[in-house]
Amino acid sequence: MIDAVLHALRLAFTMFWDIAWSLVLGFLFSAVIEVTVSKSEMARLLPDASLRSVLRASVFGAASSSCSYAAVAIARSIIRKGGDFTATMAFQFAATNLVLELGVMMWVLLAFQFAAAEFVGGVAMIVTMLLLLRFTLRDRLRRAALTQAGKGIAGAMEGHAAMSMAAQRGPWAARLVSKAGWVGISHFFVMNWVMLWRDIALGVLVAGALGAWVPDAFWQALFLVRHPVAAALWGAFVGPLIALASFTCSVGNVPLAAVLWNGGISFGGVVAFIFGDLIIPPILNIYRKYYGGKMVAYLFVTSYAAMVIAALLVEGVFALAGWVPHVRHTAAIEAHLGINYTTVLNIVFGAIGLVLVMIFFRTGGPRMIRAMKDGGAHPAH
Repeated sequence: MIDAVLHALRLAFTMFWDIAWSLVLGFLFSAVIEVTVSKSEMARLLPDASLRSVLRASVFGAASSSCSYAAVAIARSIIRKGGDFTATMAFQFAATNLVLELGVMMWVLLAFQFAAAEFVGGVAMIVTMLLLLRFTLRDRLRRAALTQAGKGIAGAMEGHAAMSMAAQRGPWAARLVSKAGWVGISHFFVMNWVMLWRDIALGVLVAGALGAWVPDAFWQALFLVRHPVAAALWGAFVGPLIALASFTCSVGNVPLAAVLWNGGISFGGVVAFIFGDLIIPPILNIYRKYYGGKMVAYLFVTSYAAMVIAALLVEGVFALAGWVPHVRHTAAIEAHLGINYTTVLNIVFGAIGLVLVMIFFRTGGPRMIRAMKDGGAHPAH
């Protein structure tokens, strides 16, 4: 029993070691974008569901946080400030599925093809979701959701939403090179870790346990490995449902995605699993508070449909192009600690992260954390 637990913990730590540097890089990039790209005018820039508004929303989302909880909270803030519901949903999907750290992690733990599939599938999912909203969302349901959103009922990460929506003054280049700008970067950087450490820890621990304890025969039976065509279809449908049961955000799900790929889930199934973070039970409960019970059911059905369709599209396109990896035993499952490029990258980015943490603590960072837990924005931002 002890040996089995140690095996699972070793595998979990190895996975975290593989992705640590990419997390620092991704969170640093996200923090820089938060400081240099003002979001105070976002609602004004998303007045309708036109192609221009949707493209803006997708770009804003891709440059924003990868935490699904924060993305949902920011989306509700945009809607309350007058932003269009459909365009804001595009922002929300992009903010969780088109972000840098997610692609880097998938490249590191799986293969570069998965990073490309995440981007292609993310765009396909946004387009599919927008089409579904355009042709199936009733005006009465939309009005009821907007009325509920206007009540301002707290969900989760309200403080981060307020912080992200705060006005930021001056040209972006000036903010980036200023002392205040780097103070802000350090605060956003640490806040990303505060938001996501539980999801990351849970993701690697669950992935380590499943990778160590669940036999390959179980995965192969679950994913219909002996029937390639059925497996390709089934993976797209079952992927989001496994994510629903995992309760973690997309970044936290990447280690488990490596285990599922190793076990035999289809290429598109991995993509669908990663996308499933927007229908996990905690997010659905936040939807209920934000938009009402009927909108929860609508968003669940349409989001799930968009995830499945996008995954099937990715499966077909990448298979026809010959881009689906043939190797199942990923580096995350077979990796061994040692002196290699991962170690060097972890040392370099670890030092960068340590500097940012020191700036955070020396510039009132703990007060920011307390303010955000109370639902307010840090006054410096």
